[in-house]
Amino acid sequence: MGTTLQWGRRYVMVRPEHFRVDYAINPYMDLNNQPDPERAMAQWVDLVSTIERVGGSVEVVPQRADSPDMVYAMNLGLALLRPDGRSHVVMSHMRHPERRRESLSAQPWFEGSGRSTSYVGRDGVGAHLEAGDVFAWGDALVAGYGPRTEELALKHLAGDLGVRVRGVRITHPAMYHLDLAFCPLDERRAMVAPGAFDDASASALLDLVPEPLVLTDSEALTTFCANSVVVGRTVVMPAGSPERVKARLVEWDFEVVEVDVSEFHKGGGSIRCLTNPVDVELGRDLPLVPNGGQVVIPPLS
Repeated sequence: MGTTLQWGRRYVMVRPEHFRVDYAINPYMDLNNQPDPERAMAQWVDLVSTIERVGGSVEVVPQRADSPDMVYAMNLGLALLRPDGRSHVVMSHMRHPERRRESLSAQPWFEGSGRSTSYVGRDGVGAHLEAGDVFAWGDALVAGYGPRTEELALKHLAGDLGVRVRGVRITHPAMYHLDLAFCPLDERRAMVAPGAFDDASASALLDLVPEPLVLTDSEALTTFCANSVVVGRTVVMPAGSPERVKARLVEWDFEVVEVDVSEFHKGGGSIRCLTNPVDVELGRDLPLVPNGGQVVIPPLS
């Protein structure tokens, strides 16, 4: 059994009071297939109660009326606890202008909750960074770049935080964020969908994970199963996740709990997209690197 992840017990989420599909910025969004507001709210409430029941906690951010995608809270920013105990959030700089208004409310909310904030770019100027592309795992931040996050943002993160960043190049248009293709489970295991990446990055990511649960493209895309969250030894997964995947998780001594969040799949996100972990600790979950950080990126294949 791998050592349990120390982070993933505290989350920020956005209440879906204005969730809808107003535009199409990913392959799942269809203006003619709108989510049902009451069903979406009920699914979100069920997800919150499930996370709390299995040992997690949730802080709730109000949703802007003009920002229907704000409910996908994972992309508000990269939250970290500094060694001195202070909380900090590197705010996302969204690739698509339709999502940039979210920061106008999220940044002051984070500041008001006692967290400092910073940017690698903002208002369309500078590097694009979307936090759904970044996970603390092993000795580094694992960061996807390509469709949403730019390679330049990885250099900013490494230098500003003093950490190692391992970049992987995403090439699949339907797995446009890392959190659709990679899910840390414990310190030895992670779900990985290699079809999301170019060959060199897929090989590098599989080499990085001692015991990967390798997903086919169909498993990753049909059920969003990599877009799960882990609270201790419990994996909270989208309902209908593949039996093969769930069986392997049980073999590895995880409890699997499924939650129906199908209304949110219409916007291109699932459980991980709806939840932003805010308890990753620099120096514990994410080692500091001497001399101002380091970026490691496989060569283009």
